Amino acid sequence: MNKHVYPKMNRRAFVVGTATLGAGLAIGLDIPFGGPAVVRAADGSPEIGAWVVVRPDDTVVIRIARSEMGQGSLTGLAQLVAEELECDWTKVTTEYPTPGQSVARKRVWGDFSTGGSRGIRSSQDYVRKGGATARVMLIQAAADGWKVPVSECKADNSVITHTPTGKTTTYGKVAEAAAKLTPPSDVKLKDPKDWKLIGKGVKRLDTVDKTTGAMIYGADVKLPGMLNAAIKDCPVFGGKLKSFDEAKIAGMKGVKKVVKVGDTAVAVVADTWWHAKTALEALPIVWDEGDNAKVSSESIAKWLAEGLNNDQPAYVGNKNGDAKAAIASAAKKVEAVYSYPYQNHATMEPMNATALYTADKCEVWCGTQNGEAAFAAVLEASGLPADKCDVHKVMLGGGFGRRGQTDYVRQAVLIAKEMPGTPVKLLWSREEDMAHGRYHPITQCKMTGAFDANNNLVALHYRLSGQSILFSLRPEALQNGMDPAAFQGVAQSGEAAFGYSVPNLLVEHAMRNPHVPPGFWRGVNVNHNAIYMECFMDELAQAAGQDPLEFRRKLMGNHPKHLAVLNAVAEKIGWDKPAPQGIYRGIAQVMGYGSYVAGAAEISVTDGNKIKVHRIVASTDPGYVVNPAQVERQIAGSFVYGLSALFYGGCTVKDGKIEQTNFDTYNSMRINEMPKVESVMVPSGGFWGGVGEPTIGVAAPAVLNAYFAATGKRIRSVPLRDQNITFA
Repeated sequence: MNKHVYPKMNRRAFVVGTATLGAGLAIGLDIPFGGPAVVRAADGSPEIGAWVVVRPDDTVVIRIARSEMGQGSLTGLAQLVAEELECDWTKVTTEYPTPGQSVARKRVWGDFSTGGSRGIRSSQDYVRKGGATARVMLIQAAADGWKVPVSECKADNSVITHTPTGKTTTYGKVAEAAAKLTPPSDVKLKDPKDWKLIGKGVKRLDTVDKTTGAMIYGADVKLPGMLNAAIKDCPVFGGKLKSFDEAKIAGMKGVKKVVKVGDTAVAVVADTWWHAKTALEALPIVWDEGDNAKVSSESIAKWLAEGLNNDQPAYVGNKNGDAKAAIASAAKKVEAVYSYPYQNHATMEPMNATALYTADKCEVWCGTQNGEAAFAAVLEASGLPADKCDVHKVMLGGGFGRRGQTDYVRQAVLIAKEMPGTPVKLLWSREEDMAHGRYHPITQCKMTGAFDANNNLVALHYRLSGQSILFSLRPEALQNGMDPAAFQGVAQSGEAAFGYSVPNLLVEHAMRNPHVPPGFWRGVNVNHNAIYMECFMDELAQAAGQDPLEFRRKLMGNHPKHLAVLNAVAEKIGWDKPAPQGIYRGIAQVMGYGSYVAGAAEISVTDGNKIKVHRIVASTDPGYVVNPAQVERQIAGSFVYGLSALFYGGCTVKDGKIEQTNFDTYNSMRINEMPKVESVMVPSGGFWGGVGEPTIGVAAPAVLNAYFAATGKRIRSVPLRDQNITFA
């Protein structure tokens, strides 16, 4: 039974513009006015609180507000609810409520955003309470039916038992009565020691549909009478659309309409997407590229390098003592400059959305990491009020932060407005997707460390120069102009805190924002900050003549959780034992997204430039582990992402444009290049950290530090392809 209910595109639902998300879905809710307060799903089954629907056959439908894009949140969140619900896991299925319905019900399902490894950690409390609330209501209904005290009843595996008499009933049999009860105002959650489902590596709920081809992604959406659209935006960010000659393609096969989209783009609508794309390629377009067409990777690098100078203004994100004075009077100092490029999300499924617009209704079907943001984009683009709009979420064919943006949703609605009553699916080409991403921020970093006469580290100056994500995407989150996210992994405190104690420390950021827009790219600022700091830590250890692990340990006495994961990974990799002949090791640690992580790599190098990553180990302390099997997969997947970026990633700018527009120039590692991955989980409890992103940060520095151990050469910029270094 374990599966997720996905869209069923039937003509009746299409015509009336109501629920198109299949039996039991929130979009089909019938909310009565007067009479018993029973909220029903589309199939008539009663809702037991906002998070749970119970069908007569004991099927339990769990609502999932967050988005699933391969990371496993769908299953993990269902586990959290089911744990407190005490239901039969084999009869659990899931569904997405819509943001429109959530807004109509005073945001009953909370935050729809899925990013920053927050899917589980920031909603675990209230979704567990949703399960506990439903359990209490179901038990109360059974007790009322038996006319016995509720204290004499208990629930287990979707069965309610009256303990003194042994009488039993099932959730499905009492669901109708339970739905009429007033939900309790407060419920007690289980003690973690009593968990039966949380902490178990249960099978994912979405695997079967993925392997059988039943899964519905945005690109799969089909509606009656649907047309298809292809789009081109100005290739230079900040440029505009000047003109296009529609007459040149008027007679081309399948073409229905040419649409100007905002001030910067043009789309062709046709009967098939291929006809739309072919016509768009033949359409004469004139762009006004503006002054940004003069920008190049070289000009950006020069501008960022200027920000490394101490006489340039900078925001201070972490400070103690007087680092500059201590460096000036130190017995010895070490200095290095590192850099990190733009990176593309490069999701397997390009951006797409299907929109249906009429004068009094606008609906969109799409994969999105933020259903409410997509909903807001629909409202803005359509000009319609909230009660006349909605967004139907489907599975994401990759997100990594990119689908947290809503540019493609807005475009789809603007195109559909030109063809009222006709659904239009907008699908970006691969080239459009690569050239109009929201990229990992580009940065440089100058680090200076200082030692006393006994080789004790007495000062560290960490000066970052580069792009701010919040300046572009969430300016309201800036703190007196400073972007706190820029300090992920080197922050003074919080969910991405620095893990070392240095007597004199200065961490600062010279904000410089090129015209290429940044985005929340899986791991974001933790990625480059971990490379900079952890590779430099190895440089400092070398300067002090100390083992990299022991050097770190001396600085981590006040950071026991950081130290615990570092020790765990060192033990797993066998750091205290000699490596096999020809094998070299590197190590790194960082904190990100509320979790403490460390990584260690074993590599070999041939001809000085061919790296074989034999083995990579990660340890993580996320507080609690909901599904250890998923955590292991997330770690392995994060290493694919991190190592691909290290070896192959990196976007360059020429004439204001991103140069890498397909996988021939923006590659990803292959199966034969993937190392053996080992995971060590050391959950210490008491907090909830993220899983999908933190371990990305330690992959690259662990390999780079191992490369130095093998060759004696420091690599201070990525990707390695630019250093003529490849996978062996």
